[in-house]
Amino acid sequence: MRKRILVTFAILALLVTACDDGNLQIETLDFDSVSAESCDSPITTSTSIFFKINGDEVLILDLASGLLANQVTEAPRTSSFPTNSSLTYRIFNGSVSSSYFCDDIPPISPIVIEEIQASAGTVMVSTSSEDGVTFTHTIELEGVTLLNGTNERITDLSINEFGTVTTTN
Repeated sequence: MRKRILVTFAILALLVTACDDGNLQIETLDFDSVSAESCDSPITTSTSIFFKINGDEVLILDLASGLLANQVTEAPRTSSFPTNSSLTYRIFNGSVSSSYFCDDIPPISPIVIEEIQASAGTVMVSTSSEDGVTFTHTIELEGVTLLNGTNERITDLSINEFGTVTTTN
């Protein structure tokens, strides 16, 4: 009887402490506290790649040509994912810096653990100007669907406002 109790206890302890590191589960994306960056300085209307870094997570936005234009908009310019623009979410095995994206030869670490492409959604760019020389572009995301490798949707996408960038005429 004592042997059966010990075996049962050992099995329960094993089940309770076992974990599966192979299933990476993402429940929330929160990039609100970080600013959009680009490797281009200054940012121009031909700049298309923007990224947001949050520790070991990155959102990479590749805008379709013509979304950044030095013209004030009444309605936002739009582009859809993945047809014309793309949005990529990456998880790394360590913290990432802008040099990962901007150096001529990217560093070998950190390493990408998982990369997920947006399978649906829209990017909208609204442009305003106070003086006709400097243009402020507000980039927003809507209806983004990110599916991981097992076709599970990432929930609680807090990434509606991607950021604001400025260009000059």
